[in-house]
Amino acid sequence: MKTVPVQEAVGMVLCHDLTRIVPGEFKGRAFKKGDVVGEDDVETLLKMGKENLYVWEVADGFVHENEAARRIAIAASGPGICLTEPSEGRINFIADTDGLLKINVQALNRINAIDQMVFGTLHTNQQVGKKRAVAGTRVVPLVIEEEKIEQVEEICRKAFPIVEVKPFIACKIGMVTTGSEIYNGRIEDRFGPVIREKFDGLNGSVTRQILTSDDVDMTVSAIRELVDEGADMIVVTGGMSVDPDDQTPAAIRATGARVETYGSPVFPGAMFMLAYLGDVPVVGLPGCVMYYKATIFELIIPRLVAGEKVVRQDIVELGHGGFCENCPECHYPACPFGKS
Repeated sequence: MKTVPVQEAVGMVLCHDLTRIVPGEFKGRAFKKGDVVGEDDVETLLKMGKENLYVWEVADGFVHENEAARRIAIAASGPGICLTEPSEGRINFIADTDGLLKINVQALNRINAIDQMVFGTLHTNQQVGKKRAVAGTRVVPLVIEEEKIEQVEEICRKAFPIVEVKPFIACKIGMVTTGSEIYNGRIEDRFGPVIREKFDGLNGSVTRQILTSDDVDMTVSAIRELVDEGADMIVVTGGMSVDPDDQTPAAIRATGARVETYGSPVFPGAMFMLAYLGDVPVVGLPGCVMYYKATIFELIIPRLVAGEKVVRQDIVELGHGGFCENCPECHYPACPFGKS
């Protein structure tokens, strides 16, 4: 820290806040600790009666906090992210599109293991809306060794991107609704409207729904028909329990689809099935999807719509955080469900 004339302070860092007073009009902070003095600031400072300033001179090999945050943010941010201007040394990452938030958690941990680095994010693999703040970064001191920033940049180069938002791909959904009670018109299908509404929020549309009885061959034929028509994903509803009449899992297997899992460590959503018929995901949705705001649907389907290949290990890892407390008023996604 040193005292310098205002005219010589350009490019240096203020060590303290500076208050500006305009009688009858304004009194408040005009400059804050950590601001870098610019050419345009000199006249304003002189009018404030500041002929000398206490400043830090950023020595060779050191970086000011704003520049440090900017370099970290640029190195870490991937597609679907825009960045704010520095504010008190911090830059926020903002979703630039509706989509699936992806965080490289291992790389994030390596960055935060570097002394005086601060980089916080929302949980990975969750649906976010455009303009939502999803992460923030800064460094602790006012100036920091450039070597530390270079370490962060190297981590980001090897693991890029650290933060991104994958947009939801417009996809055609084929739906098969099983159950003789619906097929024969004894009760009204209530699953279809719910699924349509959920996919509307994911840039997907249900192009056709086929009703089938509790018959394996009929369900197999319906699934294959929808795939042949060009469906990007098949959703099968009804008949997902272990009751003798519930034949949906058997029908999905009988199509020749490769089954990743039947069952998930998620409540609600334990009787979930995921398979692939060629490259087309085939999902068996349990009845809870129709009744609850947050289920296995919200944890897995957005990933599929964003173009990800979900495998059994992804389902296994949902156990930590996969228990819904069934709160009287659901606040999902602002809750721990599905977050690890």
